[in-house]
Amino acid sequence: MEQRVAPQETDGRAPADPDARRRIPRTDTVLGDPRLSEAADRLGAAVVKGAVRQAQQRARTGAIPPERVADAAVDLLPATAGGLSPVINATGVLLHTNLGRATLSAAARQAVGAAAGPTDVELDLGSGTRARRGRSALRALCERVPSAAAAHVVNNGAAALVLVATALAAGKEIVISRGEMVEIGDGFRLPDLLVSTGARLREVGTTNRTTAADYARVIGPDTGCVLKVHPSNFRITGFTRAAGVGELAKLGVPVVVDIGSGLLEPHPLLPDEPDADTQLREGAALVTASGDKLLGGPQCGLLLGDAELVRTVARHPLARALRVDKLTLAALEATLTGPPTPTATALATDPARLRARADRLAAALDADGVDVRAVESAATVGGGGAPGVTLPSAALSLPETYAAPLRTGPVPVVGRLEAGRCLLDLRAVPPEDDERLARAVRSVAGR
Repeated sequence: MEQRVAPQETDGRAPADPDARRRIPRTDTVLGDPRLSEAADRLGAAVVKGAVRQAQQRARTGAIPPERVADAAVDLLPATAGGLSPVINATGVLLHTNLGRATLSAAARQAVGAAAGPTDVELDLGSGTRARRGRSALRALCERVPSAAAAHVVNNGAAALVLVATALAAGKEIVISRGEMVEIGDGFRLPDLLVSTGARLREVGTTNRTTAADYARVIGPDTGCVLKVHPSNFRITGFTRAAGVGELAKLGVPVVVDIGSGLLEPHPLLPDEPDADTQLREGAALVTASGDKLLGGPQCGLLLGDAELVRTVARHPLARALRVDKLTLAALEATLTGPPTPTATALATDPARLRARADRLAAALDADGVDVRAVESAATVGGGGAPGVTLPSAALSLPETYAAPLRTGPVPVVGRLEAGRCLLDLRAVPPEDDERLARAVRSVAGR
C-alpha cells in the first residue's frame, strides 16, 4: 500500500537540511539558558516551553538556524503572563474603546501595585474594626466634585445607571425623552438596559424636540425618576430643543443625568460636553458617569449627588454584585488626587509640539530609507465623548502595507488607514514612546 507523508510546515521557506535538523537543541537544553530560566520564574514554565517549541519548529522549517533557537524563544516570550498585549495607540483616538480607553497615570499604576497585596480596603487600622469600603477614594471623588454630597462607585458606567434605575424605579416609570433613547457600544441599547431593571419607560417629546412641559404632563405617582442621557456618540442639529436640568428639577421627582464621558468639571476645549459638577449645581439629584473616559482613570461607574439617594442606591442588594475591587479603588483615588493623567495631557498638547515631533521622527526615518513624511492630522476624543470635536494633530504617513506588520510586531503599533496611507497619529502617543515607535517602523521597513 502506498504510504502518504504529510507535508512539512515550511513557514514559506525551504525545509531545513537533515544535518541542520539534527543540530536542533533538545527542549531541556534550551530551557537551561539563563534568560529562559529567569523567564520561567516570571511567566511560568508552560509559557516558556511554548516559546521554545515555536522556536524549534522555526528551526525545523529552516526559518532560523539551529543555534538561534534560544534567541528566538526569548524573542517570542510575552511581556507578561497575561494574554493582553501592550500597544502603542497611534490611531488619533484618545479614548479608543478597543484599546481599553484611558491610559492609567504613573501614580495610578503605582497605587495598583501597592494595593495588590493585603490592604485596609474595608478595615480601620486604628480601631481594628470594619470600615466603609473604598472610603478614601469616595472622599477624593467628592472633593473633586464639590456639588456632590455623596458618591458611590460600581464596575462601569452602564452598571451605575442600572443600579440607579433598579433602586429608584423598579416597578415604576422612568420618564425619558425620545431623543435620548440611545444605543451605546457593541449594540447595547439604553431602553433594553433600563427595561431589564423592571422599570417601565415613559417616552416624551420627539426625536428632535422635547420640552419641560412634555415631562410635566406624564409625571405622577408611578414616576420613579426623570432620566436625561447625554447622546455622547452622535449629534442632532437644526430644529432642536432639549429641556434643561434646571427646568426638570422643578417637577418634584429625582432627576438623574447620565453624562457618560466622566468629565467632572468644565473643560475649555470641550464647552459642549456636560460635566458632573455643573449638572448637580443645576439641580440634578444624581449624576452617573464612566471613570475610564475623560477622567482618565480605570474602568468604573461613578455615581454622585444627593446623600440620601446615594445611600439608598448603595444599600440596594444589587450594589454588592456591581462593586469594584481594591485595585480599581486604588487606581481611581490616585487618578483623582495625582498629577494630570495621560488623557488630560494628550487632550491639552500643543499641535505645534506634535508637528515638531512628527518632523523629527520623519527626518530620522527618512534618513534610514523609510518611505515616510510628516503630515497634519485630525484626532478625536473617542470613547463616546465630545462627538464632532476634532483635535489638530500630526502624524507619520507611511505606505498602507505597513499597517498589518506594525500591528503584529513585537511592539504592536495601531494606526489608521486614510487615503491609501497608514497614518501614525501622535496625539495619544506620549513623547517617551517616540523611539519605540521609530524602532517598530524601522523593523517593518527592514523586512
